Formats: sequence, structure tokens, C-alpha cells
Amino acid sequence: MSKKLTIGLFGYGVVGTGLYDVLHKSKTVDATIKKIVVKNKDKKRNISPEHFHYDKNEILNDDEINVVVELIDDADAAYEIVTTALKKGKAVVSANKKLIAEHFEELYELQKKYNVPFLYEAAVCGSIPIIRNLEEYYNNDFLQSIQGIVNGSTNYILTKTFQDNLSFDEALKEAQEKGYAESNPILDTGGFDARSKLQILLAHSFGIKTVPEDVFNVGIQNLGDLEIKYAKEKNLQIKLLAYAQKRNEEEVAALVIPKFVKSTDTFSTVNDVFNGVKVQTAFADKQFFYGRGAGSLPTASAVLSDISALAYDYKYEYKKIENSENLKLTEDFNLKVLFRHPSKDADKFQPYFENIEEYYGNKEQGYFVGDISFKNLKEIFSQNSEEVSFVLIEVLH
Repeated sequence: MSKKLTIGLFGYGVVGTGLYDVLHKSKTVDATIKKIVVKNKDKKRNISPEHFHYDKNEILNDDEINVVVELIDDADAAYEIVTTALKKGKAVVSANKKLIAEHFEELYELQKKYNVPFLYEAAVCGSIPIIRNLEEYYNNDFLQSIQGIVNGSTNYILTKTFQDNLSFDEALKEAQEKGYAESNPILDTGGFDARSKLQILLAHSFGIKTVPEDVFNVGIQNLGDLEIKYAKEKNLQIKLLAYAQKRNEEEVAALVIPKFVKSTDTFSTVNDVFNGVKVQTAFADKQFFYGRGAGSLPTASAVLSDISALAYDYKYEYKKIENSENLKLTEDFNLKVLFRHPSKDADKFQPYFENIEEYYGNKEQGYFVGDISFKNLKEIFSQNSEEVSFVLIEVLH
């Protein structure tokens, strides 16, 4: 039997507004929003001002509120809200991937200590129910890998670059005009948002707890004409992928990096702001999840799903974390990459490669296509970050 949920909502932006709408249209969820706390008193909203409060304690100190829904942009403020709510015994629903990725260990321990659920399906891939599936459906199968297009902003930019022949700068500007990318878009284009989501997926797929520095990420902010032309000549697309692969019984390789995608690959059909996640298991082979990765109502639907689950006392069991202490991230693997660099630095970077299959260079820039160890790739970025133009993965092996 479900229980009555009394909600305190933090944030009334794109997702908060969507949640208010879908919750009032839902006839199956026995939940009401008692209070909404926002930051800006002067902002015009689509419901009357008496719905809003401006002090977080209006919700946190209200004993009638048993569910806190956190939908704000500020990860630091969200941290204080979420941790306080958990310590007060309130269930929490969040869509803040940065908060979860940066403080996963602490949030995991707080759930156990205070025996309260913390759900965050909307933090990864919007409307796609990937976390719940990893928790439940794949719990007893032998998961081999998970990879996904998990950032709608970069996928929109790449789609426009390849389908509409826009330059990177033109596509980025269009994404910003449509509200898909921020005025400072580096969290998306640099692969940092995707990294946060991959950290969450690692916990629920392989039971590996991480901090941001544990996961290597390369973005698309330096995407140039040379590799775009290369891809088009070979009938390839470029997608920013979050990737985790089990190498053996103890090690998992994980990274965020642009990848060449063949026209026959399912990821080639994931365009615009859509997301897609591919899961491969030992027995069920490959399965694919596809849906809107952002937006008011799609993300709000994932938040509503978590709220609905709380009515039946659902919580993540984290069985993979409890049972997979032996799994850890590894740097012992090779990549086949296209590596673009200033032509004058070709001799500097060539020794990092174990094998070079192809080389091109003009007066200004060139590229290698070849095999490089992950350790060497990381060293290039750490030692020569200003001189590295771009890198694309072809094959993980």
C-alpha cells in the first residue's frame, strides 16, 4: 500500500515547473507539493507568489514534509540541502549529477546511516530509466560494458556539424540560442557533465565509487575541420561517449572521449538533444535505451517516477557496491586514436605511440592514427595540455 507524500520543492526553473505540471496531471501518485523554495523573489512565474518561500529552513524544518525534491543549479547549495534533509530523515529526490558525482561516498553513507532513500534517476539521461534498470534488471547478469551519449548539448552541436554542415562555433551558437548550452558551455563541451554521469553509472553498473579526478575526460571544444573532413570522407560521425568496459574480473576501463561512429552503429541514429545508452552483458548481448536527455517534461517525468517509487518505500540497494569490492578502475589498456596536433610538434608526440598506421600533415597541423596506451594519452594531456589540439578514439582494445 502506498503512503502519502508531502513534498518540499527546491527550485522552480525548467524542471521544477515541469514537475509541478506533471504532478498535478498525475492521477496515480498520492503526493502534494506543500512548499516551494526559490532564490529570486523578483522573477515572474506561472503560479501565484504565495506558493513560494525564500528560506531553505521553511522546508528542512517542516516536520510534515517527508520528501525533499532538489532541482536547483547550484551544486554547493544543493549539497547543504540534500545532506541536511537526509540527516533529518527526509527522503530526497535530486537531478543534480554534479552534486552526486562530487560527493557520492558521503551521500551513500548518509543513506545507510539514516536509513532514508536518495533517488536521482533524472540526473543521468533525463527521461531514460537507466539507473533503475542497472539497479534491478542487470543485477544478476554479467555486465560487460556500458556506453552512452549522455549529454544533449554536445550531441546537438555534433548533429548540426555533420547533418547541417555548420562549423563548431556556428553549431555552439545555435545551441546557446535555443537554450541547450550555457553562455559558458565548457561543462558540456569539455566532457565534464558527461564525466559526472559516467561516475554515477559506474556505481550502479560495476559498483565502483569514484571522485571526478578518477575519470579521464576529453571534450569536443577543440573540434576542428581536419577531423570533421576525415570523418565525412570515411562515412563516419563523431559522438561524445561515456564509456566503461570490464577488462577482467577485477578491472574496468572508463573514460569520456569523442568517438568515431559508423553509419551502421546504433549511436549514429541518436541525434539532436536525444541520449542513448548501450548495455552489453555476457548472456543478453547488447540492449539499447533511447530517449530525450533533457527538457522540462522529460526530466520531470523521471523525477515523478522517483517520487512515485518513494510511495512504496523504494530505495537503491547498491548491491553491486556491496558485492563488488574487488572491481576497480584500470589504466592498463590501449586505444586506437586519431590525434591532431600542430605540425611542428609531430616529432614530439610520435614517441608516445606504440604504432602509427596513418599520418597527415600540412604547414599548420597534422594528425596521427595509431595505437597509444591510455597512460601515455593521459601523460600527453597532463604535460602538453596547451599543445594538444584534439583526440578521437577509434577502438578500445
